[in-house]
Amino acid sequence: MGLVETLSGIESLLLQLGPIISVILIVLGGIVYGLAQTQPSDQRGKYITTAYAMIAGGIVVAAISGAATLIAQNSANLLK
Repeated sequence: MGLVETLSGIESLLLQLGPIISVILIVLGGIVYGLAQTQPSDQRGKYITTAYAMIAGGIVVAAISGAATLIAQNSANLLK
């Protein structure tokens, strides 16, 4: 199995799972943020930090999923 086939497999996996994972992370981040508001102030920061990390992770996954085709094409061209 060549590198191009491997990159194509990774690309198709990202195109299928990426948007789903992104939405899940963003929604869970919103839920955690909402639950953080019900916590005492000494624990709220931990929950809010986790919520922000989940939302940022969802945005990063969405960006990578959106650019998966471009990333795969450029990676394949580097080895030619």
